[in-house]
Amino acid sequence: MDLRRLKERACARVDELAPALITTSHQIHAHPELCFEEHFAHDLLTSLLEREGAEVTRGAYGLDTAFDARSGGEGPTVVVCCEYDALPGIGHACGHNVIAAATAGAGLAAAAVAEEAGGRVRVLGTPAEEGGAGKVELARRGALDGVDAAMMVHPAGADLATMDSLAAAMLEVEYFGEAAHAAAAPQQGRNALDAAVLGYLNVAALRQHIADTDRVHGVFTKGGDKANIVPDHTAMGWMVRSARAPSLDPLKARVLACFEAGALATGCSVEHRFVSHDYAEMVDNPVLIDLYAANSAALGRPLSRVAGPGERVVGSTDMGNVSYLVPSIHPMIKVSPSGVSIHCAEFARHARAPAGDRAVVDGAKALAMTIVDLWVAEGALDRVKAAFAPPA
Repeated sequence: MDLRRLKERACARVDELAPALITTSHQIHAHPELCFEEHFAHDLLTSLLEREGAEVTRGAYGLDTAFDARSGGEGPTVVVCCEYDALPGIGHACGHNVIAAATAGAGLAAAAVAEEAGGRVRVLGTPAEEGGAGKVELARRGALDGVDAAMMVHPAGADLATMDSLAAAMLEVEYFGEAAHAAAAPQQGRNALDAAVLGYLNVAALRQHIADTDRVHGVFTKGGDKANIVPDHTAMGWMVRSARAPSLDPLKARVLACFEAGALATGCSVEHRFVSHDYAEMVDNPVLIDLYAANSAALGRPLSRVAGPGERVVGSTDMGNVSYLVPSIHPMIKVSPSGVSIHCAEFARHARAPAGDRAVVDGAKALAMTIVDLWVAEGALDRVKAAFAPPA
């Protein structure tokens, strides 16, 4: 079987689809939706995939904004994970519009040669990456059963083989005190804002004594109602991150102690709840990333194995949980100048600009060619599976 010819056909299919893919990226960018609310993106993507011949299940696995688009016959099954949720206030500042269009294009391009190559491809619509752990929930419901490999590509300020991924937990914290008139009878109050501030400061002190790879950061979501009322209820949102999933739980315990100390010092009570499944760190399969890197380089996008100045991407993704279950990759594709951080308004603008459009097309081609490698290149899938070694 002619591997090169199959790749050329897959790339040609991306070129045919490019106008529709770029339009899809722009439309999703113009309609940012938060986690588990991505109805516009879900309908847009599933309509595109259906129109181009995929067998699509909408609202897949009991999640309203998930989908599963399948193509091909018998053979190894490769999943491309499609993300399309946005961030509050700054929209697609993580470039999920680019991910959505590129992964849809990759799935359709691979589908064009799937029967001849002897493989199956699925575009798995995975909602709520930004804090909802949609991929974890999908995996729990069987979405990855029988899958041989999974992949996606993520926008950044450079073409990178990997990101610096951290395991993460997200939680909400509430303090409860006693309201009183702040001038006439402050002694009757128990100040929930003081409790929250002390909890915040305790975490700030803790940061001096945690590993360089650990991160703890939070925001106040409620500080009280009026200045002359002693606040009886305050709330915060927090993220706790560590280099690996096994080191996350001990750090979570230390952070919770900081919050409890704030309550104890002020005579208030505190409650917390974790708001999604924990995220595992990303474990990129070395053989699979080498295949992708060769295909990316063939498109004029050689991947850096070490991020240069201003190029490093540190974050968390529920693709990490996928990488614990099946061989996976999560490379980065350049859409902005180096030094522009993801999760800022400037990055959102680049995700809709010409460089973002090029990333849609190139990302689709590189992913599609890598899928073809897994189906056709002699021993490729066996080597990928042999290298699959998720942390214990």
